[in-house]
Amino acid sequence: MVICAAVAFLILGPRPEGMAGAVDVSGLPAVNASLNSVTTLLLITGLVLVKQRRFDAHKNVMLASFGTSTAFLVTYVIYHWFKAGPKLYEGDFRTFYLFILLTHIVLAAVIVPMALVTLYRGWTDQRPKHRKIARITLPLWLYVSVTGVVIYWMLY
Repeated sequence: MVICAAVAFLILGPRPEGMAGAVDVSGLPAVNASLNSVTTLLLITGLVLVKQRRFDAHKNVMLASFGTSTAFLVTYVIYHWFKAGPKLYEGDFRTFYLFILLTHIVLAAVIVPMALVTLYRGWTDQRPKHRKIARITLPLWLYVSVTGVVIYWMLY
């Protein structure tokens, strides 16, 4: 919850004068969409590996997916810190876009603590507890990473 509040503050809170446009961050949305795409592929790979009972490989892939998600979060905050405002959607599917955006934002806030708990339980070999929460975490995490790419496509 603290991480989500910190991200919200960094994006929506006050910033010093002259921050907007001080650094060219125009390439970061493409980087972010790429990181979300890689996260999606890693999550699917992690699922396949656990189904094959390749637990060590599964653990490594899931840590990598957490790494790409963390890199996304860092670049996302940097982008919004230096960007003057959000890019507005100008397409013909406004209702669909707003639905995707709203669900993406809400679930992105939810997935951060869930992913941390899921990873902790896996890392500490609490397999029954890990399995129980992972069954919820994985589809939500996949939804967030896929809709991140969809939002990018709709905006750019």
